[in-house]
Amino acid sequence: MPRLSEVIAELDALWPPGRAEGWDAVGTVCGDPDAEVDRVLFAVDPVQEIADEALKLGAQLIVTHHPLYLRGTTTVAAGTFKGRVVHTLIKHDVALHVAHTNADSADPGVSDALAGALDLRVERPLVPDPTDPAGRRGLGRICTLDHPETLGAFAARAAARLPATAQGIRLAGDPESLVRTVAVSGGSGDSLFDAVRAAGVDAFLTADLRHHPASEAVQHSPLGLVDAAHWATEWPWCEQAAAQLDAISDRHGWDLRVHVSKQVTDPWTTHHSSGAPN
Repeated sequence: MPRLSEVIAELDALWPPGRAEGWDAVGTVCGDPDAEVDRVLFAVDPVQEIADEALKLGAQLIVTHHPLYLRGTTTVAAGTFKGRVVHTLIKHDVALHVAHTNADSADPGVSDALAGALDLRVERPLVPDPTDPAGRRGLGRICTLDHPETLGAFAARAAARLPATAQGIRLAGDPESLVRTVAVSGGSGDSLFDAVRAAGVDAFLTADLRHHPASEAVQHSPLGLVDAAHWATEWPWCEQAAAQLDAISDRHGWDLRVHVSKQVTDPWTTHHSSGAPN
Protein backbone atom coordinates (compact mmCIF):
# COMPACT_ATOMS: atom_id res chain seq x y z
CA MET A 1 0.00 0.00 0.00
CA PRO A 2 1.20 3.55 -0.68
CA ARG A 3 1.83 5.99 2.12
CA LEU A 4 -0.39 9.05 2.41
CA SER A 5 2.53 11.27 1.40
CA GLU A 6 2.88 9.36 -1.88
CA VAL A 7 -0.82 9.69 -2.71
CA ILE A 8 -0.83 13.39 -1.81
CA ALA A 9 2.20 13.98 -4.05
CA GLU A 10 0.22 12.58 -6.99
CA LEU A 11 -2.85 14.66 -6.12
CA ASP A 12 -0.68 17.77 -5.91
CA ALA A 13 0.67 16.97 -9.37
CA LEU A 14 -2.88 16.86 -10.71
CA TRP A 15 -3.94 20.04 -8.91
CA PRO A 16 -0.84 22.03 -7.86
CA PRO A 17 -1.64 24.04 -4.70
CA GLY A 18 0.29 26.99 -6.14
CA ARG A 19 -2.40 27.41 -8.80
CA ALA A 20 -5.12 28.04 -6.21
CA GLU A 21 -6.46 31.56 -5.80
CA GLY A 22 -4.71 33.61 -3.10
CA TRP A 23 -7.80 33.62 -0.86
CA ASP A 24 -8.24 29.85 -1.06
CA ALA A 25 -7.34 27.15 1.48
CA VAL A 26 -6.25 23.97 -0.28
CA GLY A 27 -4.02 21.03 0.53
CA THR A 28 -3.94 18.53 3.38
CA VAL A 29 -6.01 19.47 6.42
CA CYS A 30 -5.08 16.47 8.59
CA GLY A 31 -3.38 13.11 8.22
CA ASP A 32 -0.15 11.27 9.03
CA PRO A 33 2.18 11.37 6.00
CA ASP A 34 3.52 7.91 6.88
CA ALA A 35 0.10 6.26 7.24
CA GLU A 36 -0.80 3.63 4.65
CA VAL A 37 -3.74 4.23 2.30
CA ASP A 38 -5.77 1.63 0.44
CA ARG A 39 -9.20 3.28 0.20
CA VAL A 40 -10.08 6.85 -0.82
CA LEU A 41 -13.42 8.71 -0.79
CA PHE A 42 -14.13 11.72 -3.04
CA ALA A 43 -16.85 14.24 -2.14
CA VAL A 44 -17.76 17.88 -2.67
CA ASP A 45 -18.19 18.95 0.96
CA PRO A 46 -16.12 18.05 4.06
CA VAL A 47 -19.16 17.68 6.31
CA GLN A 48 -19.88 15.19 9.08
CA GLU A 49 -21.97 12.94 6.83
CA ILE A 50 -18.95 12.46 4.57
CA ALA A 51 -16.63 11.79 7.52
CA ASP A 52 -19.10 9.14 8.76
CA GLU A 53 -19.29 7.60 5.29
CA ALA A 54 -15.50 7.33 5.17
CA LEU A 55 -15.53 5.44 8.48
CA LYS A 56 -18.15 2.99 7.18
CA LEU A 57 -16.09 2.41 4.03
CA GLY A 58 -12.85 2.02 5.95
CA ALA A 59 -11.28 4.85 3.93
CA GLN A 60 -8.02 6.36 5.14
CA LEU A 61 -8.29 9.47 2.93
CA ILE A 62 -11.09 11.85 1.97
CA VAL A 63 -10.56 14.23 -0.95
CA THR A 64 -13.06 17.09 -1.12
CA HIS A 65 -13.51 20.03 -3.46
CA HIS A 66 -14.61 22.51 -0.80
CA PRO A 67 -12.23 23.53 1.99
CA LEU A 68 -13.07 22.78 5.61
CA TYR A 69 -11.56 26.03 6.94
CA LEU A 70 -11.70 28.55 4.12
CA ARG A 71 -11.29 31.60 6.36
CA GLY A 72 -9.13 30.08 9.08
CA THR A 73 -10.09 29.34 12.66
CA THR A 74 -8.91 29.70 16.24
CA THR A 75 -10.40 26.42 17.47
CA VAL A 76 -11.03 22.84 16.44
CA ALA A 77 -13.15 22.14 19.53
CA ALA A 78 -15.49 19.20 18.99
CA GLY A 79 -18.39 21.37 20.10
CA THR A 80 -18.24 23.14 16.73
CA PHE A 81 -19.43 21.27 13.67
CA LYS A 82 -16.13 21.71 11.83
CA GLY A 83 -14.18 20.77 14.92
CA ARG A 84 -16.28 17.64 15.24
CA VAL A 85 -15.26 16.68 11.70
CA VAL A 86 -11.59 17.17 12.59
CA HIS A 87 -11.95 15.11 15.80
CA THR A 88 -13.72 12.31 13.92
CA LEU A 89 -11.04 12.15 11.25
CA ILE A 90 -8.05 12.27 13.59
CA LYS A 91 -9.54 9.74 16.04
CA HIS A 92 -9.95 7.24 13.21
CA ASP A 93 -6.74 8.02 11.29
CA VAL A 94 -8.55 9.44 8.27
CA ALA A 95 -6.78 12.16 6.29
CA LEU A 96 -8.52 15.07 4.55
CA HIS A 97 -7.16 16.72 1.42
CA VAL A 98 -8.73 19.66 -0.46
CA ALA A 99 -8.50 20.63 -4.14
CA HIS A 100 -10.61 23.74 -4.76
CA THR A 101 -9.73 26.57 -7.15
CA ASN A 102 -6.61 24.65 -8.20
CA ALA A 103 -9.02 21.96 -9.46
CA ASP A 104 -11.32 24.58 -11.04
CA SER A 105 -8.60 25.80 -13.39
CA ALA A 106 -6.90 22.43 -13.99
CA ASP A 107 -6.78 20.50 -17.27
CA PRO A 108 -9.04 18.63 -16.92
CA GLY A 109 -10.85 20.61 -14.27
CA VAL A 110 -14.22 21.05 -12.62
CA SER A 111 -15.83 22.67 -15.67
CA ASP A 112 -14.55 19.91 -17.97
CA ALA A 113 -16.36 17.40 -15.78
CA LEU A 114 -19.52 19.53 -15.89
CA ALA A 115 -19.33 19.76 -19.68
CA GLY A 116 -18.78 16.01 -19.89
CA ALA A 117 -21.86 15.30 -17.78
CA LEU A 118 -23.91 17.25 -20.36
CA ASP A 119 -22.19 15.70 -23.43
CA LEU A 120 -20.81 19.08 -24.51
CA ARG A 121 -17.71 19.42 -26.64
CA VAL A 122 -15.13 21.60 -24.88
CA GLU A 123 -13.45 24.14 -27.15
CA ARG A 124 -11.35 26.26 -24.78
CA PRO A 125 -11.29 27.89 -21.32
CA LEU A 126 -13.68 30.76 -20.69
CA VAL A 127 -10.97 32.66 -18.77
CA PRO A 128 -7.60 31.24 -19.88
CA ASP A 129 -4.72 30.85 -17.43
CA PRO A 130 -2.03 33.17 -18.83
CA THR A 131 0.70 30.88 -17.46
CA ASP A 132 -0.46 27.94 -19.60
CA PRO A 133 1.22 28.05 -23.05
CA ALA A 134 -1.08 25.30 -24.30
CA GLY A 135 -4.15 27.42 -23.54
CA ARG A 136 -6.05 24.57 -21.88
CA ARG A 137 -6.12 25.64 -18.23
CA GLY A 138 -8.34 28.34 -16.81
CA LEU A 139 -11.76 29.08 -15.33
CA GLY A 140 -14.91 27.84 -17.01
CA ARG A 141 -15.16 26.30 -20.45
CA ILE A 142 -16.62 27.37 -23.79
CA CYS A 143 -18.44 24.45 -25.36
CA THR A 144 -20.47 23.51 -28.41
CA LEU A 145 -23.45 21.19 -28.79
CA ASP A 146 -23.32 18.40 -31.35
CA HIS A 147 -26.73 19.57 -32.59
CA PRO A 148 -28.50 22.88 -31.87
CA GLU A 149 -31.42 22.67 -29.47
CA THR A 150 -33.74 25.13 -27.77
CA LEU A 151 -32.75 26.78 -24.53
CA GLY A 152 -35.64 24.97 -22.85
CA ALA A 153 -34.39 21.62 -24.12
CA PHE A 154 -30.86 22.43 -22.96
CA ALA A 155 -32.16 23.28 -19.47
CA ALA A 156 -34.07 19.98 -19.47
CA ARG A 157 -30.84 18.23 -20.45
CA ALA A 158 -29.11 19.78 -17.44
CA ALA A 159 -31.97 18.73 -15.17
CA ALA A 160 -31.75 15.14 -16.43
CA ARG A 161 -27.95 14.80 -16.41
CA LEU A 162 -26.92 16.58 -13.20
CA PRO A 163 -27.57 15.09 -9.75
CA ALA A 164 -31.05 15.85 -8.42
CA THR A 165 -31.32 18.66 -5.87
CA ALA A 166 -34.19 20.55 -4.24
CA GLN A 167 -33.45 23.61 -6.36
CA GLY A 168 -33.47 21.82 -9.68
CA ILE A 169 -32.72 24.06 -12.66
CA ARG A 170 -33.72 27.71 -13.11
CA LEU A 171 -33.89 29.27 -16.56
CA ALA A 172 -33.77 32.90 -17.71
CA GLY A 173 -34.32 33.82 -21.34
CA ASP A 174 -36.50 32.70 -24.22
CA PRO A 175 -36.93 28.92 -23.89
CA GLU A 176 -37.51 28.68 -27.65
CA SER A 177 -34.24 30.39 -28.62
CA LEU A 178 -31.64 28.15 -30.27
CA VAL A 179 -28.48 27.13 -28.41
CA ARG A 180 -25.34 26.17 -30.32
CA THR A 181 -22.60 27.37 -27.97
CA VAL A 182 -22.53 27.33 -24.17
CA ALA A 183 -20.24 28.64 -21.46
CA VAL A 184 -20.13 26.45 -18.36
CA SER A 185 -18.62 27.09 -14.95
CA GLY A 186 -18.92 24.73 -12.00
CA GLY A 187 -19.83 26.55 -8.79
CA SER A 188 -20.64 30.24 -8.42
CA GLY A 189 -20.31 31.89 -11.82
CA ASP A 190 -21.85 35.34 -11.89
CA SER A 191 -18.44 37.01 -11.59
CA LEU A 192 -17.73 35.67 -15.10
CA PHE A 193 -20.47 37.52 -16.99
CA ASP A 194 -18.04 39.88 -18.75
CA ALA A 195 -16.09 36.91 -20.12
CA VAL A 196 -19.31 35.13 -21.09
CA ARG A 197 -20.55 38.15 -23.03
CA ALA A 198 -17.17 38.56 -24.71
CA ALA A 199 -17.30 34.90 -25.80
CA GLY A 200 -20.57 35.50 -27.64
CA VAL A 201 -22.14 32.20 -26.53
CA ASP A 202 -25.85 31.49 -26.64
CA ALA A 203 -26.20 30.28 -23.03
CA PHE A 204 -24.37 30.16 -19.72
CA LEU A 205 -24.72 27.24 -17.30
CA THR A 206 -23.45 27.81 -13.77
CA ALA A 207 -24.70 28.10 -10.18
CA ASP A 208 -25.57 30.67 -7.51
CA LEU A 209 -26.69 33.39 -9.92
CA ARG A 210 -27.75 36.49 -7.99
CA HIS A 211 -30.68 38.69 -8.94
CA HIS A 212 -28.87 41.85 -10.07
CA PRO A 213 -26.09 40.28 -12.15
CA ALA A 214 -28.60 37.91 -13.78
CA SER A 215 -31.06 40.73 -14.47
CA GLU A 216 -28.34 42.88 -16.02
CA ALA A 217 -27.09 39.95 -18.11
CA VAL A 218 -30.45 39.27 -19.75
CA GLN A 219 -30.95 43.00 -20.37
CA HIS A 220 -27.56 43.26 -22.08
CA SER A 221 -28.23 40.51 -24.63
CA PRO A 222 -30.42 37.49 -25.47
CA LEU A 223 -28.03 35.30 -23.46
CA GLY A 224 -29.85 32.34 -21.90
CA LEU A 225 -29.06 31.57 -18.27
CA VAL A 226 -29.27 28.09 -16.79
CA ASP A 227 -28.78 28.15 -13.02
CA ALA A 228 -28.20 24.85 -11.22
CA ALA A 229 -27.41 24.03 -7.59
CA HIS A 230 -23.79 24.72 -6.62
CA TRP A 231 -23.24 21.17 -5.37
CA ALA A 232 -24.75 19.63 -8.51
CA THR A 233 -22.43 21.53 -10.87
CA GLU A 234 -19.34 20.39 -8.96
CA TRP A 235 -20.22 16.79 -8.14
CA PRO A 236 -19.24 15.48 -11.62
CA TRP A 237 -15.68 16.51 -10.79
CA CYS A 238 -15.62 13.86 -8.05
CA GLU A 239 -16.14 11.11 -10.62
CA GLN A 240 -13.53 12.64 -12.94
CA ALA A 241 -11.00 13.02 -10.11
CA ALA A 242 -11.65 9.49 -8.87
CA ALA A 243 -10.96 8.14 -12.37
CA GLN A 244 -7.71 10.12 -12.46
CA LEU A 245 -6.58 8.61 -9.16
CA ASP A 246 -7.63 5.15 -10.34
CA ALA A 247 -5.34 5.54 -13.35
CA ILE A 248 -2.47 6.65 -11.11
CA SER A 249 -3.07 3.68 -8.81
CA ASP A 250 -2.97 1.28 -11.77
CA ARG A 251 0.24 2.85 -13.05
CA HIS A 252 1.97 2.43 -9.68
CA GLY A 253 0.40 -0.95 -8.86
CA TRP A 254 -1.12 0.47 -5.68
CA ASP A 255 -4.47 -1.35 -5.94
CA LEU A 256 -6.31 1.59 -4.33
CA ARG A 257 -10.07 1.30 -3.92
CA VAL A 258 -11.50 4.67 -4.92
CA HIS A 259 -15.08 5.68 -4.11
CA VAL A 260 -17.29 8.67 -4.93
CA SER A 261 -19.85 9.72 -2.35
CA LYS A 262 -23.38 9.88 -3.71
CA GLN A 263 -24.72 11.65 -0.63
CA VAL A 264 -26.42 14.92 -1.55
CA THR A 265 -24.73 17.49 0.67
CA ASP A 266 -26.36 20.48 -1.03
CA PRO A 267 -27.71 22.53 1.91
CA TRP A 268 -31.15 23.06 0.34
CA THR A 269 -33.46 20.14 1.07
CA THR A 270 -36.97 21.16 -0.02
CA HIS A 271 -38.48 23.22 -2.85
CA HIS A 272 -41.98 24.68 -3.09
CA SER A 273 -43.02 26.29 -6.37
CA SER A 274 -44.55 29.71 -5.86
CA GLY A 275 -47.79 30.81 -7.52
CA ALA A 276 -47.69 32.05 -11.09
CA PRO A 277 -46.95 35.80 -11.44
CA ASN A 278 -50.01 37.98 -11.95
